[in-house]
Amino acid sequence: MNDKTPKRSALARVLNRFFPQVPDFYGLIDEQCDIAMEAVEWLEKYLQDGDAEAAVKVRECEHRGDTVKARNLDILNRSFSTPYDREDIYRAIVTIDQFINYAKSTVRELEALQVTPDRFMHEMAECLHGGVEALQRGYRRLAKEPLAAETDAQIARKSERQTEKVYRAALASLFDVEEFVETLESEGPKATRDALLAVVNMFKHREVYRHLSNAADRVAEAGNQLHDIVVKIT
Repeated sequence: MNDKTPKRSALARVLNRFFPQVPDFYGLIDEQCDIAMEAVEWLEKYLQDGDAEAAVKVRECEHRGDTVKARNLDILNRSFSTPYDREDIYRAIVTIDQFINYAKSTVRELEALQVTPDRFMHEMAECLHGGVEALQRGYRRLAKEPLAAETDAQIARKSERQTEKVYRAALASLFDVEEFVETLESEGPKATRDALLAVVNMFKHREVYRHLSNAADRVAEAGNQLHDIVVKIT
């Protein structure tokens, strides 16, 4: 029995040299989606109640995401063959990672600008949650039921439009000039200082809203990439 083992190992090495195994890119990208899902869940929690621990968790997800992205790109660069177009795999890896990066940078913006999360930020995070969840589900389906993944790609792209709707409502509320003027007029001598603080606060909030809107763009891009893959492999 021991005499046969080296022969099998040698044969396996020869076969692997001429017919290398195809890496499980379905599983590799699924892992990235799982990290993105975890990141958006913690981001949503942070934007709901400002939980500092949730902010730490988002950062941890981003660090893990960078590690997994680098590993996946390395495997892609070294792979002899892939289950579908190499460029599509590359774009899937990159677009999912971009969203995770945006989740972290959103937390950093809130902290740097000393902005307290509000209901609009939380609503936008809820929209992002739905989009990332669709991506996670869609990429899981690719291997066995790729046609079903098209529905998930559409949901991911729709989440960007939903986020934009909240974004516009947030801006409309933020720059309500009439309410702003009425508040200043009622405060008398303090009005000048309060006006300056209010304007600064407006632009701080707008910056965070814009960042969440950009995060939604990344989800839509990932949804578009999922769609392109579905079209090519079905």
